[in-house]
Amino acid sequence: MISEITLEHTLPLVFSGMEGEEPLRSSQVWLNQVRFTLRGYYLIEAESGTGKSSLCSFIYGNRGDYSGRILFDGKDISTFSIERWCELRQKSLAYLPQEMRLFPELTVMENIDIKNRLTGFRSKEWIKSALERMEIGKKADVPASRLSVGQQQRAAIIRALCQPFDFLLIDEPVSHLDERNNSIAASLIAEEADRNGAAVIATSVGNKIQLPFTSILSL
Repeated sequence: MISEITLEHTLPLVFSGMEGEEPLRSSQVWLNQVRFTLRGYYLIEAESGTGKSSLCSFIYGNRGDYSGRILFDGKDISTFSIERWCELRQKSLAYLPQEMRLFPELTVMENIDIKNRLTGFRSKEWIKSALERMEIGKKADVPASRLSVGQQQRAAIIRALCQPFDFLLIDEPVSHLDERNNSIAASLIAEEADRNGAAVIATSVGNKIQLPFTSILSL
């Protein structure tokens, strides 16, 4: 279990030497101490190119090209073993990347099953219900490549929720959804976060997901 994530003066290495320039100088995240705790809803507002996807990748352990430290319950994540990361990604950290990473040749259900077989967290009934709720139930057996980007985004959201989690990282989760589908997706995410007693860390350029944010930080 992870109860707290802390950033300590973290900065992508690509921004080294630019600390005194905008927008880094006014960032509430980079080069600051930031704490994310359970049951919080955090929105990281960012302009394109300021590192929002990098931030998610750093926290998820996909990348380590940053200065400063990232701590899980006081422990520096740079010291974690591959085995520890595998455990965290199955039980504590869920992640929806901006590019979604669906397998285009696989159907919607097959894409979701890949994740669910690893965790064994969801029943077939829950997945089918979530697909219907997100209004893509009729697309379950359709290859991901034949879906609109918005439909792919909804499928990726369901897949991300097919595991237990303490923190859910969602990078531009509703960038291709209209207001109605934004609301539907947000409702499902909030229900599952609350059920897990978890926190949500969302990034957005402008199209905000309709979640009950407790903290809004500019990147």
